[in-house]
Amino acid sequence: MVLISGSGEWKNAHEGALIGLLELSGVDNTQKSSPLNKRKREIEAQLREKYGAFTRQELVALPVMSAYKKYYSRFKKTYHVQLQVESISQKGKKLPNVSPLVDANFIAEMETFILTAGHDVEKLQKPILIDISKEGDTITQMNGQHKPIRVGDMIMRDADGVSCSILYGQDNRSYISPETSHVLYVAYVPEGIPAEIAMAQLEKIEEYIWLFSPNVVLEQKRLLRAE
Repeated sequence: MVLISGSGEWKNAHEGALIGLLELSGVDNTQKSSPLNKRKREIEAQLREKYGAFTRQELVALPVMSAYKKYYSRFKKTYHVQLQVESISQKGKKLPNVSPLVDANFIAEMETFILTAGHDVEKLQKPILIDISKEGDTITQMNGQHKPIRVGDMIMRDADGVSCSILYGQDNRSYISPETSHVLYVAYVPEGIPAEIAMAQLEKIEEYIWLFSPNVVLEQKRLLRAE
């Protein structure tokens, strides 16, 4: 099991926030999954039925979306899960086909709206810390772009640098690949969202992974609290 803790700076700056941690080993990420693809189509249909006629104002007024909007607005940015929900529910887009481990997370995000990153544990370097970004922090995004991170963002860092930022996403070092068999999901939950919704996100991801990898081993499933 990977040891992950929250810094005092994170707890002070984001009091009331949560970090959800789901770690699984023994995963087979190479097989296509018909049950998982079936679930994608079901979630797409549900999103269109529920939110197809929503205005953006109505969508961001939903409780979870509202909490993320408040967080992102501090940095003058728009919550990207909100944009994904809009593209599926109102523009006919489909959930992507990346790999089963990545797709399981995308499906769950569309149900709970909880922002979650997925990492290959073997690519993370200890120690691993939930922290806030400081002056001079940077991240190399999955597309290779090197970005300075706004001060005060919730991040995860390992011995090699910033692994993920709420605002700028994941790095290009620890992302999930087809060869990934030991995975860590990290849900970033700002103040104002109940713990049961954060835990529901972790449980949904785990449920969907069981659909294609029945021999998976649960290493940890827990919440870190900024308190």
